Amino acid sequence: MTEPRYPAPADDAPLVVFDFDHTLYDGDSGSHLFAWLLGRNPLRLLAALLATPVLGPLVACLRTRRHGISGYVWIATFGMRRPGDFNRLIDLYVATHEDEIRKRLLPAALAVFSRHRATGDRVVVATGAPPELARAILAFVAEQDVAVIGSQVGPRLGAVIAMRHCHHEEKMRMLRERGYGRIAVAYSDSTADLPLLQAAAAPVVVNPKPAKVELFRRVLPKGTPILNWGCPGRGGEPVAD
Repeated sequence: MTEPRYPAPADDAPLVVFDFDHTLYDGDSGSHLFAWLLGRNPLRLLAALLATPVLGPLVACLRTRRHGISGYVWIATFGMRRPGDFNRLIDLYVATHEDEIRKRLLPAALAVFSRHRATGDRVVVATGAPPELARAILAFVAEQDVAVIGSQVGPRLGAVIAMRHCHHEEKMRMLRERGYGRIAVAYSDSTADLPLLQAAAAPVVVNPKPAKVELFRRVLPKGTPILNWGCPGRGGEPVAD
């Protein structure tokens, strides 16, 4: 029998929360998935392009982002009836794009991720991406047994759409619903995760947009690390792999 790669964390071990996109993964994994789904069918792609003048501004605004994303997801998944159908397409996407996806996993980030697990911390990935997508990608680096909380999908109007977007304050609610309390360390790139970063005893900003660096410095505790784990075009102090 294969021995566990990491020790089982104690119930009172420090809780460490990682965002996924632009934190462990270079890019927006959900957008890459939905671009593939749309590109498989020219009619879906055309519908998405025609809807972009409406959906694009919704995605750009924090308050309406969930609605904009749901619109694109609806177009990409029209005809699906069950979340299981959606998850099977996620698995197909990951299996057929393994080389490309592996290149997007950030070695410096994974080293920190693995170190927390090796020291017995309770590590959770909380992401706006579908949880099946994050799990499948993490399986490439033998991290498939980590807890993942992500956006929840369900059937509506002939498609599968995001019913709960794991984003901003909703991400904190979803963590609390799973029984996670005091956060010792949190890692994220996004100002949308300020509730998460501000709730952590030790927030760490990684791979932020350069224009947001000063905002993070202003609203987070003095001395909060702002690092770059290998995302080209992103801000933060570079860290070696």
